[in-house]
Amino acid sequence: MNNYALGLRGEIDAAKFLKKCKYKIIEQNFRCGIGEIDIVAQHGAYLVFLEVKARNSAIFGLPAEAVDIKKQRKLIQLAKYYQKAKGLLDKPVRFDVVEVLGKDINLIQGAFEEY
Repeated sequence: MNNYALGLRGEIDAAKFLKKCKYKIIEQNFRCGIGEIDIVAQHGAYLVFLEVKARNSAIFGLPAEAVDIKKQRKLIQLAKYYQKAKGLLDKPVRFDVVEVLGKDINLIQGAFEEY
């Protein structure tokens, strides 16, 4: 399976998993001029921005390890843009990461905070 197919499969599996965890998916693959947000969801009072990382194995590290400081800053920037564009500036925000490693899924709530 190529990287694109792996990523797509990971996002589909992650969305199914999130629904089971009582997340309400608002949007998937939100794109704008500065980048893409994999999943935007509502979970309790929070507007949650989720980064999905999928890998076939952990040989090169866990999937969440790929969400480095640069990726975090980009997601924060995208979240601010999304909130402004959708009129959701009053909502509390959380950043979660979903790791898909083969058939295993791990949800990391509050994986990082705004810097």
